Amino acid sequence: MHQSERLEVFKKSVNNKFNIYNSLFLSLPYKDIENVGMLIPLLLDQCEKGLKSGQNPQQILDAFFQNYANIASEEDRIDFMFRIVQYVERQVVLYDSVEDAAFPKLHAHSSSLSIKDYFQFLEKNKNWDDVAEKLATFSARIVLTAHPTQFYTPAVLDIMGNLRTLIEENKVNEIDVALQQLGLTSLINAQKPTPLDEAKNIIHILRNVYYDAVGELYAYVKSSSRDGVFENHNIIKLGFWPGGDRDGNPFVTASITKDVADELRITLMKCYYNDLKKLQQKLTFKNLQVYINQLRKNLYVAMFDPSKHVDYSAIIDPLLTIRNILIDEYHALYLRDLDHLIDKVKIFKTHFATLDIRQDHSMHFKTVEAILLHNGYIKNELSELDDKALVTLLLHENIKALPQDYDDEIVRDTLENIQQLKAIQDKNGEDGCNRYIISNSEDVFSVLFVYGLFRWCGWYAKDITFDIVPLFETMKGMDTARDTMQKLFSLPEYNAHLAKRNKKQTIMLGFSDGTKDGGYVKANWEILKTKEKLSEVCEQHNITAIFFDGRGGPPARGGGKTHRFYASQTKDIANNEIQLTIQGQTITSTYGTKEQFAYNCEQLLTAGLSNNLFGKENVITSAQRNVIEELSHLSFQTYDALKHHEKFMPYLENMSTLKYYNKANIGSRPGKRGKKAKLELSDLRAISFVGSWSQLKQNVPGYFGIGSALKIMEENGKFAEVKTLYNEVPFFRALMDNSMMSLSKCYFELTSYMKEDAEYGDFWKLLLAEYELSKEMLLRLSGMSILMEKEVVSRESIKIRESIVLPLLVIQQYALQKIGQGTSYKELYEKIVTRSLYGNINASRNSA
Repeated sequence: MHQSERLEVFKKSVNNKFNIYNSLFLSLPYKDIENVGMLIPLLLDQCEKGLKSGQNPQQILDAFFQNYANIASEEDRIDFMFRIVQYVERQVVLYDSVEDAAFPKLHAHSSSLSIKDYFQFLEKNKNWDDVAEKLATFSARIVLTAHPTQFYTPAVLDIMGNLRTLIEENKVNEIDVALQQLGLTSLINAQKPTPLDEAKNIIHILRNVYYDAVGELYAYVKSSSRDGVFENHNIIKLGFWPGGDRDGNPFVTASITKDVADELRITLMKCYYNDLKKLQQKLTFKNLQVYINQLRKNLYVAMFDPSKHVDYSAIIDPLLTIRNILIDEYHALYLRDLDHLIDKVKIFKTHFATLDIRQDHSMHFKTVEAILLHNGYIKNELSELDDKALVTLLLHENIKALPQDYDDEIVRDTLENIQQLKAIQDKNGEDGCNRYIISNSEDVFSVLFVYGLFRWCGWYAKDITFDIVPLFETMKGMDTARDTMQKLFSLPEYNAHLAKRNKKQTIMLGFSDGTKDGGYVKANWEILKTKEKLSEVCEQHNITAIFFDGRGGPPARGGGKTHRFYASQTKDIANNEIQLTIQGQTITSTYGTKEQFAYNCEQLLTAGLSNNLFGKENVITSAQRNVIEELSHLSFQTYDALKHHEKFMPYLENMSTLKYYNKANIGSRPGKRGKKAKLELSDLRAISFVGSWSQLKQNVPGYFGIGSALKIMEENGKFAEVKTLYNEVPFFRALMDNSMMSLSKCYFELTSYMKEDAEYGDFWKLLLAEYELSKEMLLRLSGMSILMEKEVVSRESIKIRESIVLPLLVIQQYALQKIGQGTSYKELYEKIVTRSLYGNINASRNSA
């Protein structure tokens, strides 16, 4: 389908429908807010005109209150703004529902290959045996995180699901009722969620979307393969961080981890029970009933009592027995339905999703130091030991580390958690929890500390059924990554551990903190080079490298077009699996419905398989690498200068919404690591960092430095080389295209009043100058006349979303202006700023 045709479909099925249902929604007579909805289109018009004419948010809203809304008192104006916020939040939900409902139409005739198309193409052009061999082992692991930008409650998600169905069927009267329900239902948490609350919200999506979606996708892949013969039940795997990710979150405890593991298993048992109950209505044959009834009874007990569990064999064996009897005695009636359930059981087993454990390296350092101090190996601190002595202790010394011996909460909880992991595996199976990820890995001890802690917590070295996964996310960590892994692989004890883990080493690369540390171009380029180096060192040691990408929603955190990213990987990067985090709103916006899940998983699989089977095409020559290297260096210089600008952190603290992220009841995780009084960039979490720039509509981490780098290349007579790079190197083109997405979501007019600020005016002008230069240079580089010129549907969607929340953004800036002026209503204005975060985040769908 041509771009113009897709745009026409979009206008009919999204734009027009939203306008119709939005007009219905805005006219609903909610109690105490009559006529507020009717004023929103007028407010939007005044915001657009006012910002274009150079007015600031305070001027725009004061004129609106006086000339159109006829609201005089400040209290009434504040109340009105809260009402507007509530309306706009729900407009975003309505638009999401309309767009999600149109998803099948928009992608039915897209140019992207489906699995079936891909198989047919390969069968004609490649040796099918080679393809089948790759299919038998390849997989994509989607790891759902608890990062605080996905906060719709299950009740709201259910309303959205209902709206999608009704919109597809154009049931206007029922949509009217659903919109009334939406208007009367709270969209936000009354209080800050606990890690268990966050886990339950994501598990709600697992149960209601992914359980069926994964099963149906597997059945589709199976039917698309030659002769319908396919037995790779790991082709789509689910990972889970809520309740296991304790990096920077003191509220994730050993007890929480256990409860989340139980919740995953119990919910899966409910899914199996419901499927078996439906299947029994078809399998009414006498000789099957004893097996079905016994399995139902076992599942029923296990889905209500966390102390009870059913082993994988106790589920799959009865089903296989039923299958044999069905074939032998009942003409294989309903065999396909039974096989579908059997496949689901083989996919999810008893764990549903693999619960990953993650902790920062500094916490393990603290724990190891405490243990060695308690046991007399050191007198004061770890630095008393040289590296060789410390390695010997970690690999060989049999220390008994008991949690009750330590007063420090982090030390005690770290030990309790490692000790309980055996029990979690006993209930959920080894697949239920078998990875320990170490944030901020920068040397060999990041891995060895965890290896030693497992030993000291009662695990025999030969029985450590965990992959120990270093997460390289800082520039230093990536610089030393190859040396770190080389040293690890040279240790006989660690090699013996890997031999028991099928000689596979999972290595995680962090885009979020990498970008915060090194800037957009340098971070992405360093990650690619690091992957190539690590692939080489793993191959030298006969180790299978598995790369796990810590990608956020927006390009500034490694997001953007995921398919484009994986299809652009070079031939020198190990491509045995695709593993990535799905964070924040991306869980619901990209994988939130069965149709979206299937489409985007197919894109991941075809990208990964294409890269493997045709990977030799993705080669970056030495000359091209030199150009990227120079661009990386130049853009980093510009970004690094900004990062060290004296106004950089004060601007974020005082002119953005940074401090309000922690006040919003969005997630359980604190907004920054540590408890330092003075805020430092290294302590700032990437989500609130990137999100604050997004709320300002400045999106600095997604492009800053690119414009300056391209301009210098042009001045040095090398712009033609860069254009060739853009046209010939998929990695570089994907990088630049994703940056243009960040630029397309900028709107400096919103904050143009800051240029007059005595303290921050010059800094704001510096940001604007780089934005304008980056936009100009990227358009020239790509040969486009407008940003995202070739992605008309995405561009149109962004345009509508930005329009919906413009009144919200203006209100937010108005409140910040009032706070800066020293108002007696400071507390109320701070609540407005905090509350307005929600709608802005959801409208962007990948803002943090």
